[in-house]
Amino acid sequence: MEFLCYHRDRPDSGALRAELLEDHWSYMDGYAKEMIARGPTLTDDRETATGSVHILDLPDTAAARAFAFDEPGYQAGVYRDVLLRRWRNTLGRTMWKFPGGPTDGNRYLVIGLGTGEAADVALPPDSDDLIAYGPLLSDDGDTWLGTAALLRAPDPTMARAVLSTPDRYADIEVHNWQFGGRS
Repeated sequence: MEFLCYHRDRPDSGALRAELLEDHWSYMDGYAKEMIARGPTLTDDRETATGSVHILDLPDTAAARAFAFDEPGYQAGVYRDVLLRRWRNTLGRTMWKFPGGPTDGNRYLVIGLGTGEAADVALPPDSDDLIAYGPLLSDDGDTWLGTAALLRAPDPTMARAVLSTPDRYADIEVHNWQFGGRS
């Protein structure tokens, strides 16, 4: 089962985040085989982390919750909240297989939260800039709750356009994002 986990930083938690960086990476090293994508969200100037995204393939919901809530930054209070949802890997690959590589162009996390009839479940017609893409689902995988994507785009407005039916979402978030992990 695939899951998207987005830890959002608490205001003014940068020093604590930096202090725990090695603990965070060591924790993530334990999930290297399960990882589909990972990396921090960033401020507009792309200098400061605002959160941490992880997309993983885990055995079940209990394992996903353990992953999210045992993470050292979460345990120490770095994050203000956690979005944890089942997710379907529509591209069928990891971020490391993205042909554009880790540094070419601006990268974004787009999260559209919705209810009702599923929207934007199929890949967009032009998917060359998609790093990860898929629906957000209920714990049992039966109910559509939104769509999430990691992608390369010229700017946030173009990134947001990956969701072609914006009226189907109660909220759409666009965050600067970069490939994560050890250098």
